[in-house]
Amino acid sequence: MSTSTPTDPPPPLPPPPPAPRDRHAFELAAETITLRIRWFGLVFGFVLVNVLRDDNRLVLNAILGVGLGYAILDTLWSLRGLVFLRRWPLVISLLEAVFVGLLCANDQGLQSPFLFYYLLSLLVCAIRYTPTVTSITFLMHVTSFGFLAFSVHAQSRDDVTTMVLMGVLMGWVTWASTAFAELGKSVGGRLAQLNDRLQDNQQRLEERIDERTRELQESQALLVQQEKHAAFGLLAAGIAHEVGNPLAAISSLVQLLNRRPTDEYPRERLEMVDDQLARIQRTLRELVDFSRPASHEAAMCDIHEVTDAALSIAKYYKRKKGKRVVTRYAEGLPQVKVVRDQLVQVFLNLVLNAMDATDEGGTIEITTTLTDGWLDVAIRDDGHGIEPADRENVFKPYFTTKSTGTGLGLFVSRSLTEQTADGRIELVDSDETGTTFVVRLTCDNVREHPDVLQPTCVSTEEIHSA
Repeated sequence: MSTSTPTDPPPPLPPPPPAPRDRHAFELAAETITLRIRWFGLVFGFVLVNVLRDDNRLVLNAILGVGLGYAILDTLWSLRGLVFLRRWPLVISLLEAVFVGLLCANDQGLQSPFLFYYLLSLLVCAIRYTPTVTSITFLMHVTSFGFLAFSVHAQSRDDVTTMVLMGVLMGWVTWASTAFAELGKSVGGRLAQLNDRLQDNQQRLEERIDERTRELQESQALLVQQEKHAAFGLLAAGIAHEVGNPLAAISSLVQLLNRRPTDEYPRERLEMVDDQLARIQRTLRELVDFSRPASHEAAMCDIHEVTDAALSIAKYYKRKKGKRVVTRYAEGLPQVKVVRDQLVQVFLNLVLNAMDATDEGGTIEITTTLTDGWLDVAIRDDGHGIEPADRENVFKPYFTTKSTGTGLGLFVSRSLTEQTADGRIELVDSDETGTTFVVRLTCDNVREHPDVLQPTCVSTEEIHSA
């Protein structure tokens, strides 16, 4: 599985779907405006009746008191985040039509300043409700105004003029306030959509930045690990070169001594020296092989040869006393197409972690099997296991349970396996008896293999020192 590099251009952000309008929030905002208009009208009415009027004060104050009660209820509902009589807007319109008609009938009829309450009611209705509700409210107010004109027996020229002008004015206020209200609602809804889209794009951008940051961290982790291996390779090559020449001279001297007739005891000791020299030379060859530049081209490899190469390197990475390595290999495994040097690194990291997890005298088991088109390499230790809370984090960069670890080994191993070996690494088991990691590899050659192969060849090696 390949991942995009930090230099890849980001794909364009898809436009989010239009955000639904928050109807309730709009109603609360409109309610705030209408409450201010309603309270302004009530204050104006009480001042007008009690300051500028001498007759019918009691009746007018009573009617205004009813309106005050309604305004108080409306305000209390608004403070609770609710809208009073939200589902019955026409009931409110009918009550307001009756309210204004009663005020005008008990004041000065068609000459009453309370006639302007019709206009305020239409304005409030246009702000809060739909054009249909506003139009019905207009008809209710025209009807109320007609009943008012009939009740006062309007006959004079001034009354007729007032009726015509008031009818025209109510019609114009209904049309204009509805148009402006719809414009405001449309602009508000569009702004809400743009705001939601902006927030959504900001969230997407933050997620993309986080993703790119993780990719950069992963790339940095890989570079750090590769630099460490390169430095180790140079050190190994230098050691092999510096030690190789003295060893060659010592080996020549031993061979010369073996040619001379000597007693049995010195001859046995010389043979022991020669065997140890041969062992050191094999170790030097392994170090030289490890120090060679790594290949990044995938090729068909024997998985057992790759595993043995990792085990050979693990013995010389650091001191590993008193450990036992048991290999359980399945015979007849098909070759797998991998980047050999990087897969060696994967197995090396897993083996070193297993050795670190075991106490002196512990055992590391490496098992190979072929099942359902997957070639599995299981590496198990008999250590104390991984805590349940840490199991989900073992493959994350910079996470480690070691006091001196970098937290990159498993992360790098998983990345290399997914990118170069068409496989994956799984933590399949971990408890107080040990931990098992499985490297699962596949390719066409493996998938086409018809057999299920289980371990048949078992070998054991004691690791005393390095």
